[in-house]
Formats: sequence, structure tokens, C-alpha cells
Amino acid sequence: MYYLILSLFLLTNVKAEYNIELAFPNLTFDDPVGIYNANDGTNRLFVLEQPGRILVFENNISTNNSFPFLDIRDIVDQGTGYTEEGLLGLAFHPNFSENGYFYINYTKYGPRRNVISRYQVSGDNPNQANYQSSNIILEVNQPYYNHNGGQMGFGPDNFLYISFGDGGGAGDPDENGQDLNTLLGTIVRIDIDNTESNLNYSIPEDNPFLGYDARPEIYAFGLRNTWRFSWDEVTGKLWGADVGQYSYEEVNLIQSGLNYGWKIMEGNQCYSPSNGCNTDGLELPIFEYELYVEGVCSITGGYVYRGDDLWELRGNYIYGDWCTGDIWYLSNINNDDPITSEHIVDSDLNITSFGVDEDNELLICANNRIYKLTSDSNQLGDINSDNQINILDIVNLINFILNNEFLPVADINGDNINNVLDIVLLVNMVLGIE
Repeated sequence: MYYLILSLFLLTNVKAEYNIELAFPNLTFDDPVGIYNANDGTNRLFVLEQPGRILVFENNISTNNSFPFLDIRDIVDQGTGYTEEGLLGLAFHPNFSENGYFYINYTKYGPRRNVISRYQVSGDNPNQANYQSSNIILEVNQPYYNHNGGQMGFGPDNFLYISFGDGGGAGDPDENGQDLNTLLGTIVRIDIDNTESNLNYSIPEDNPFLGYDARPEIYAFGLRNTWRFSWDEVTGKLWGADVGQYSYEEVNLIQSGLNYGWKIMEGNQCYSPSNGCNTDGLELPIFEYELYVEGVCSITGGYVYRGDDLWELRGNYIYGDWCTGDIWYLSNINNDDPITSEHIVDSDLNITSFGVDEDNELLICANNRIYKLTSDSNQLGDINSDNQINILDIVNLINFILNNEFLPVADINGDNINNVLDIVLLVNMVLGIE
């Protein structure tokens, strides 16, 4: 009976209350559209400013200064007012600590295009890039000002993935989404450590359209404008949030060779034609939400959370909406239960991007600042909620395991099971062993 009462008491406190707080109260930015870490052990963060700067600073709440890491405002072109152009993406080479290479995605005119370029860190200042080190890897012409995609990242396979929108205009007027002979409306996958023929990169041998009448760089297609994508650090799955046209926003699991339907489909509904469309061979989204309901208008893709500060969200995909600042999470993403969306908080911010630091803690770009989610839940491992991690928590965890009960705060390794592996990790926490 004691264990049942204890279990019920703790479980009633699992539903946490969330707030949005400034992560770095002393710092402001000019239209921040991305926040990244270099995974180099320095605990630095890099903020992407849309007009064309990257700023670097220490990941510390009391940080007072940021430093210009790269300033290319003189070569970045973007329209006035609201624009989807500018400096849009950043990715650090997997061996950044050794070679200092990083890659950016920006827009330029004459002709209007996306430029993917490699830069290198200065030899005498790790907080400053060498402006003269630019090496253009790839350029993709854009017929309109919008739908430039922008996200880049190195996958678990160490290849570079890049998202390109469908070229813009309303309703994909150039039919790019279903055209395998253009990189518009796709996510591409290239090997930037090797070159071939007249390219500054090579095509991975297992790219799905290599050897077909198609651009061999394409990894997946039929996407309208996947502004942000990310990999789950544990499962390796690639998550992408695709901005919709007039009716639905969608979340996709991006897989090799799949067609995600645009503009035949918008979300799970027919778009062109509006009825009776043929869905054979199309990969439908795992989740969608309706546009222009209570102000929502544009999905901002996020991350499967793998940090410790918000333990109750571990293993869930977190995303938001640019117009309202609402933040949600998708649950049941790695099991057979139906995926559900749960509301976390209404921030009233214009969320342009999510990011993570080297500890996989979530950060949010919005309104010229960097924010973070906070929770009133107890610390991971603090099973009895006494604000201490000690032998009493180990005893409680053993009791949960013996009674075949699950409590997320006791799931130290984030595998959705309370077992002996969590006991080992909790013992290490008590002993102060990393």
C-alpha cells in the first residue's frame, strides 16, 4: 500500500508546468534565425543573424558579450521588410575541431540563388572565421524570393544534408515539387570530403536516385519548404517540419528516396487536384495541424529532446509555430501507439528556430533574443522530490522496478523503461561519477 500511495503521489506531479525564459538576458541579436553548437567541447554557441552575421559566445547565463565569428553582410542579398532570404543555415564539419571547416547557406542575387559555401576558422583566433577562406560548394537558382529552405546538417553518416524549398510563388507554379531534375523541393545529400568530375563534392554511392534520370544529389523530394530539420541523437531518425500552403502544416520522418507529396498533397489532403488525387507512392506526414486556427500560420521544426533539464519531455519531438509562439511536443514517436500532440506553452513569440547546446538542452530563437523552456518538475533522478539525489532515490527506484511501475523521472537513460541500467546510472549520479 505504501508503494502504491507513493507511486500515485509522484505520478500526479508528472504533468509539469512550463515557462519561457531568456537564456542569455544580456544578449540581443539582429533577426536571429538559428542557434548552433560546434560539438567541439568548447561549450560555445553560434547565432545566425539573417542579414549575414554569425555571432559566437560562451554558453553561460551571465554572458555579457558576443563576438563576430563571420560577417558576410556585404555579399548576402535579401529583400526589404519580411523576407525568407538572407543567411539561412549553418553546419559544422564533423571534424571541425581538427580542420576548422563550417558551411553556410545564404541567398544572393544576379541571378537569385542559394549559395552553399565552406569557410574555415582563423588560425590564430578560434572565435573568428577567415573571411577570405570561402569555397563555394553548390549554388541553386531560385525563381522567387520565398521558399529558400535553409537548413543544413551533417547526418550520422557524416554526409551533408541541405533543404531547398520548391522555388516559391503560391502553389508551386513551376511544378518543382515532383520534378526530379531540379534540387528545388528536395533534401539533398552530398559528400563534401571528396570531389568528382566538375563538382566541389561527390555523390554518396547509396543515394537513392544515383543512376536514374534525376539529380543524383536528391535524398528525398516532394517537399514544399522544409525550413528546419534535425536528427534524433538516439534513433538517428531525420525529422523535418514542412511549411504548408493554405490549409495544413506537417511533420515528416525524412527517409531515403521517398516522395512527400507536394504539390499533389498538402498534409494528408489533396491539393492539386483538390479531390481524388492519386496517393500511390507518396509518403504521408506522421502529423499535421490545420492552418489559421487560433492564429497559427507557419510551423518551425525542432528536435527530439535528449537533454536532462526537461526530463519529462525526453524522447518527444518538440516544435512550434512562428505566428503564435505556441510550442508542442509529439509523443509516442518511437512505439506503435498513435502519435499525439500535446501543448507545452504559448510563448507569444515569433519562433524562427530551435537549437541545442552540447548537452542537448533546447534553445529558442525569437524576437531578437534567445530563450529556453523551463519546468517546475523535479530534477531527473530526484525520485522522491526532495531536491536531493541520494540513497533514498536509489531505494525508491528499486521499489518502482520491483513493482513493475514506470516513472519518467526515474528513467535516467531515457529508454522509457525503469530497470537496472537506471539504477547503475543513478548510483553513479549519487557518487558523482560522470
